[in-house]
Amino acid sequence: MSRIGFISLAALLICLNAGTAGAQSIGSSYTSTAPKDCRRIGKPSELDGSTTRACPGKDGLIVLIAEDDLREVVSVGRNRKAAAEEPAAKLWFAPFNSSENTVEWRSASAKPFAMIQRWHIADSTDPDKQGRPNTKAMLVVTRLPPGPVCHVVYVDAIANTNANELARKAADDFARGFTCGKDEVKIIGARGRAVELATMR
Repeated sequence: MSRIGFISLAALLICLNAGTAGAQSIGSSYTSTAPKDCRRIGKPSELDGSTTRACPGKDGLIVLIAEDDLREVVSVGRNRKAAAEEPAAKLWFAPFNSSENTVEWRSASAKPFAMIQRWHIADSTDPDKQGRPNTKAMLVVTRLPPGPVCHVVYVDAIANTNANELARKAADDFARGFTCGKDEVKIIGARGRAVELATMR
């Protein structure tokens, strides 16, 4: 091999190694927010039964879940106080609702940047045999610190058969560049009843 060919090959290998080092490995991991896996904060309110619990997340983050009047808010922070002050801690859906007990964390190079949770939104126009409202499922993508914590994307889990894939791609594409308080929450995929209920004001 000539000296020029050797130099060209070396330069190519350096570029390839740099590209590999700069690439971020994005993947999912999971934690539980079930009451048994969390710490209850204070005692349930005697007036309305409202409760708050703090659950361990990834990379030292705490998931804070507050339930009041059959509605939940979910926020994240480095500690309970920080999570309670985030925009997500003040975002309520109007209908009765609850979040499932599994949190999916989207991470780049082991650092979480978004979480995905399945929520159930009560539909008062669709009662069951006992007269209680059936719920409609929706996936919520939330951006994580550094920076404010807020909802980024809603994906209707019934209207989209590939809802999980849509939510993961949306988290990867939008969460890190989303500006809480300025950017509007994005509706990804087909709009269904869950998204309609969640965006009622």
